[in-house]
Amino acid sequence: MSSTSRLSVRTYGHAPGGHTHDHFQVIWPLHGCLELEVEGKGVALQVGEALVVRPGDRHDFESRSGSRCLVLDSTNPLWQHRKDRPEYARSASQMAAFLAIALEEKLPLALVSGEQLLAQSWGPSHIASKVRRKVDWEMLTAWTRVRLGQKLRAADIAALTHLSESQFRARCQEELGMTPMQWIRSLRLDKAVQLREAGLKMSEVAARVGYETPSALTAALGKHLPR
Repeated sequence: MSSTSRLSVRTYGHAPGGHTHDHFQVIWPLHGCLELEVEGKGVALQVGEALVVRPGDRHDFESRSGSRCLVLDSTNPLWQHRKDRPEYARSASQMAAFLAIALEEKLPLALVSGEQLLAQSWGPSHIASKVRRKVDWEMLTAWTRVRLGQKLRAADIAALTHLSESQFRARCQEELGMTPMQWIRSLRLDKAVQLREAGLKMSEVAARVGYETPSALTAALGKHLPR
């Protein structure tokens, strides 16, 4: 699966906001202070600092006096093994400031090479030397398929792998290219297609694959099936 990235300059204000996403988000303040809470941990980002927010991490943010930031949204795995904060903070901050100007002046460099330059200025990738626990996706898929009609949580499936929920999210993103809930959704919709082809009514199919109403399943299938 090819990676995608988007580099932009954003302004944050006093009104707080919060969400999760299924990609990396890397933030460099250019002006002001951006206050964040990432997975329950408070962070105040000043100019000269930066932070990687990882896929699935809940983050709430606000800037009481206003903050202008360079923001990278990316699915590129090159951020997977980099530290949350830059090792080369000065070079990372200077590179962010340069690319923010390049974006405003619409220089091709920012769009073509911006992410690679930012990653290099951030610091090297740190891949753990210890052998990682293998995720038995075949077993997890079989376990999940027989429970598609039930309410399924990422934490429940993570427990089967003896990984924390955040570790399982990272492995799912790395090895399958999607979040745990996207993976569960794909299994539900694939099963729904099989049941419909077998002649079952949409209402029965919806109940078997965990959708509350046939209309919700119909809408989901419309987005899932190739056109």
